[in-house]
Amino acid sequence: MTSLYYYHPSSTGVAPASDQSISDNDRRAQCRRINPGRNQRAATKPPSILNTSAQRPSQPPYRLCHHPLLAHSSQAALASTELAPEVRNGTTKRMNLFQAINDALATALTEDENVLVFGEDVAFGGVFRCTMKLAESFGGDRVFNTPLTEQGIMGFAIGAAAEGMRPVAEIQFADYVYPAFDQMVNEAAKFRYRDGACGRSVGGLTVRMPCGGVGHGAMYHSQSPESLFTHIPGLRVVMPRSPLQAKGLLLAAIRSNDPVVFMEPKILYRAAVEQVPSGAYELPLSKAEVLKEGSDVTIISYGQPLYTCNAAMQRAEEDLGVSIELIDLRTLYPWDKETVFNSVKKTGRCMVVHEAMVNAGIGAEVAAVIQENPETFNRLEAPVSRVAGWSIHTPLLYEKFNIPDVSRVYEGIKKLLDY
Repeated sequence: MTSLYYYHPSSTGVAPASDQSISDNDRRAQCRRINPGRNQRAATKPPSILNTSAQRPSQPPYRLCHHPLLAHSSQAALASTELAPEVRNGTTKRMNLFQAINDALATALTEDENVLVFGEDVAFGGVFRCTMKLAESFGGDRVFNTPLTEQGIMGFAIGAAAEGMRPVAEIQFADYVYPAFDQMVNEAAKFRYRDGACGRSVGGLTVRMPCGGVGHGAMYHSQSPESLFTHIPGLRVVMPRSPLQAKGLLLAAIRSNDPVVFMEPKILYRAAVEQVPSGAYELPLSKAEVLKEGSDVTIISYGQPLYTCNAAMQRAEEDLGVSIELIDLRTLYPWDKETVFNSVKKTGRCMVVHEAMVNAGIGAEVAAVIQENPETFNRLEAPVSRVAGWSIHTPLLYEKFNIPDVSRVYEGIKKLLDY
């Protein structure tokens, strides 16, 4: 697959470029065809944004290379206290998200001979190039293609994990995981409980899958089914927002002794670029990260919508004179309630933003837990709100109107403040 995706933070559109050698002018022209300029979009924006006294900001970059949520220097990448001292004293390398995934897989294969990587087209590098050159480097016995059978991939992975291996199974698109759902729910998630004192488990299992919209994926290449897996005890569910996060969280998932569903926002594979530590490192599972501290509103999100939230927050803080806190859940199940509770007790207002459809989504669970906890409920100044995909199939022509954009998040912030 040679298509590149360029993400525009102020909308949900992307423009495909057939070759990396395309000129910047041609690339901008392609992006404008998918993402019209502000004058062309003006008629579709809510009046509350159109009528602000300040001028609307200029178009942000089409790629996220200079986004404030990304580490653009070695110092920024190595500053995290979550990194081990030897990693913080090391070097970094500029990577996009698929390269960071590749680096994590190569690291895992190097350090543990029990790690296997397999899936449809994996030996060729995969449709998103996440497994490029791994088969050449580690051999066909450890990195290999499978038939086009998701239930077969998962059944094989569960059996391998039960025998002590650490399989990393790739489902080519999250949209096609459903034939494997029975294996994941009734075998992988229940294996340790069912085996009891006999001691076997499939804790070495990691399942990778690209998810989410890209602007033209329609019904069968745009789904975000993460909430389905968060209903299953025995599985961890993880979604990274950036290359640095992806490498650390994937290594933690592979090394952990729990089955992990690792979901990768495919629109960020090439769009998100930052400095990534060169050494092997883990980031903690089931631990959220406060990306920006604030005092008036808490916004909770994960994956691609974090960039949309950040853009909306910046404008809301400028227009409304408020301070907004942004939290990346990172692990969607079991999720970090303590970090969320502490933030909501401080701000008294909370919004959850995600790309998946709103009904029975992550936002519903987070909102319910916040409102069931006496300390956070008594502190609320407004009901917990959700900004998410509509309860529809992803439409081809109107995909960008289904996924939350900056204007919807901005309006949600205003409603919380006006309540």
